[in-house]
Amino acid sequence: MTIIILLISISLTIALCFLGAFIWGLRSGQYDDVYGPSVRILFEDKVEKKEK
Repeated sequence: MTIIILLISISLTIALCFLGAFIWGLRSGQYDDVYGPSVRILFEDKVEKKEK
């Protein structure tokens, strides 16, 4: 019985850590631009040539 309580408490601690990391990511603006990265590969970068 003791091991079940220990495992439940450890899993809840880990789940709360992941929830905290997710909320921190939301507040820091990590998920603001969901469209840009998906189409960035479709556009070519402009390469500037150096003249000698």
